[in-house]
Amino acid sequence: MGLKFIIFSITIIILHHHLTAALPLSTSSRWIVDAGNGGERVKLSCVNWVSHLDAVVAEGLSKQPVDAISNKISAMGFNCVRLTYPLFLFTNDSLASVTVRQSLRKLGLIESIAGIQANNPSIIDLPLIKAFQEVVSSLDRNNIMMILDNQVSTPGWCCSDFDGNGFFGDPYFNPDVWLSGLTKVATMFSASKNVVGMSLRNELRGPRQNVSVWYRYMQKGAEAVHAANPNVLVIVSGLSYDKDLSFLHTQPLTLTFSEKLVYEVHWYGFSNSEEWESGNPNDVCGRVVENIMEKSGFLLDKGYPLFISEWGVDQRGTNEDDNRFLNCFLAWAAEYDLDWALWTLAGSYYFRQGVVGMEEFYGILNWDWCKPRNSSFLEKISPLQSPFQGPGLSNTRPHKIIFHPSTGLCVQRQSFLKPLTLGPCSEAERWDYTPRKTLTIKGTYYCLQADGILLQNGKPYQPLKLHLSSKINNGTSVCLDVDSENTIVTNTCKCVTNDKCDPASQWFKIINSTTGSAAAKPYIRIDSILQSIGANLLR
Repeated sequence: MGLKFIIFSITIIILHHHLTAALPLSTSSRWIVDAGNGGERVKLSCVNWVSHLDAVVAEGLSKQPVDAISNKISAMGFNCVRLTYPLFLFTNDSLASVTVRQSLRKLGLIESIAGIQANNPSIIDLPLIKAFQEVVSSLDRNNIMMILDNQVSTPGWCCSDFDGNGFFGDPYFNPDVWLSGLTKVATMFSASKNVVGMSLRNELRGPRQNVSVWYRYMQKGAEAVHAANPNVLVIVSGLSYDKDLSFLHTQPLTLTFSEKLVYEVHWYGFSNSEEWESGNPNDVCGRVVENIMEKSGFLLDKGYPLFISEWGVDQRGTNEDDNRFLNCFLAWAAEYDLDWALWTLAGSYYFRQGVVGMEEFYGILNWDWCKPRNSSFLEKISPLQSPFQGPGLSNTRPHKIIFHPSTGLCVQRQSFLKPLTLGPCSEAERWDYTPRKTLTIKGTYYCLQADGILLQNGKPYQPLKLHLSSKINNGTSVCLDVDSENTIVTNTCKCVTNDKCDPASQWFKIINSTTGSAAAKPYIRIDSILQSIGANLLR
């Protein structure tokens, strides 16, 4: 049985506080900051809004009024949108001048025409380029920041190695046309204060990809955007479907401007689907995080912000591989307090890959765009929608909080007589983590005592250091765990051999923080949650 202290249930209340940033944004070392005195950290917690498919119309306008969609985005806790577009919308006048009605009719989308006529009558007969501008205007009105993302050249679903859109010199990817398009987009939206960044190109890929060509044209693209609009962040993607920036280890990108450069990377569970399906989650998470740090995460130490511009999971919660990926991703994203953009807003598409009205199970909204597909998912990611640390945010001295990725909650203490439990990270207990690997809250003699030995044999092993373990009694090990009522207990360490199991309840991440409620309880001493039972991170 587990070590229980006192059973205590809590009500989870999710609060979103998105203060208006002083725009434009810039960078300060690895952080994105605002234009206020001293530059305060602004964390981009975005959602992708697709506008690059065959219809060349922002998805969902047949389901809801554009301002209603913008309001939903804000209500769900997101402070920005990564708005995708096809390059040819801005470089091909014939395409740009087609009306929304004409574009949908060409695809046989009669119901979508009726839906937009009903929900967005002022948009249905606009040229496609004007309809895109109306979406930007709606997000502007609702004070939602935007990253404009060149997803592809030709309208359609992305991506494959041989779709002609993958790399400079491909049939639909003329570098000069691309540079012209970037300049036009940057110029067109220079007056839109909430357009805070531009992603140069999504998921470079295919047999033509080449590092020296990448340097040549990404530098030109960055300079073109900055020249047209020096206020926006310039967001640069890597190779191999935006999973590889490793060449920057030895050769940085050379630009004439500074404090505007951000790098982006993508990470989905299906990138390692076979490993998640058959491997030990402890080992798989350790390996994939090590790989992403080698390919892109190292840029944080080099003083650049890293924007996870696409990540996501099946919102139905039935995909076990995605669920295991999600817990690993949230631990990593929380530890490094990363900026990110979830794929995707869309609950359904007008037309995707030949299918009319396709439902998108990665979509944060349901099929008719009325409500969130999975409200528990929103609760789980809500701690990552606000910053844990960064310039200008300190209202408490630096400390640690203990994050539980599987629930999206943090360890907190209600009182001396009640147990440690999980609760909102905004109310997390503030810890010190000593060089002797002991977690303490200074000020009391409150402690946890073991009443049994839970691990008889074996030495726990966790390459990612997500388990919190301790030695008790005869020297055997137990791990911090969570019971069904979110009370902290200890139990036999899970998945410490090469078995396929689910260790998520025992995954915790100790993360740095300088934020916290002004009314938070003062530092109190526990000489020992985990001093009497150790609290050693497994190495």
